[in-house]
Amino acid sequence: MIDPIDLVIFDCDGVLVDSEVIAVRVLVRLGEEFGWPLTEAEAIERFVGRSEAANHAMVAERLDEETATLFDKRFRELHAEAVDAGLTPVDGLPEALDALEALGLPTCVASSGTHEKMRHTLGRTGLYGRFEGRIFSATEVGRGKPAPDLFLHAARRMGVDPARCLVVEDSGPGVQAARAAGMRALGYAGGVTAAERLAGPGTVVFDDMRGLPGLVAAYQG
Repeated sequence: MIDPIDLVIFDCDGVLVDSEVIAVRVLVRLGEEFGWPLTEAEAIERFVGRSEAANHAMVAERLDEETATLFDKRFRELHAEAVDAGLTPVDGLPEALDALEALGLPTCVASSGTHEKMRHTLGRTGLYGRFEGRIFSATEVGRGKPAPDLFLHAARRMGVDPARCLVVEDSGPGVQAARAAGMRALGYAGGVTAAERLAGPGTVVFDDMRGLPGLVAAYQG
């Protein structure tokens, strides 16, 4: 028997809010500024889905610690400016959330981003109130994605067995973390990450957020 789903865990960037396109654009710009030329594909491969601490360490290794600190500062500034200029929810996401609420399924957020960043992005898009009190950050655990720590932390705080959790992710590290946590995953390929990077055991890949409620309902039998 396959356990039904008692909790849907959402990633934030690229799943709830359409911010990964912003992040990739900013990363490419900063690569030019700091002497580390990056294509969009390289920025997605290296940075998307990972914690700020992991990305900082990668920049410091490639450049140096002082430059990595400046890189972080510039990224936060440019990202915040772009968010304020017109960040939107992922297409179809608000309607999908309405449908999940109608199913009576609990939800939460578990993101590689900081709480400050999520207050900004979710607040800017009017989604913060839908998850307030059920938002978890990689800053709360020892290891970020692709390690399972964050998703296990979210499940524990929500009082749900990992085997009864379904993760909605849009990055390679994210779906890897879900699998490592013993959770099933839905890989959203409607953003910056190619479908083949999301595919794998226990994972269903989809590209239209409007299809999410049907996919979730299928796990309920």
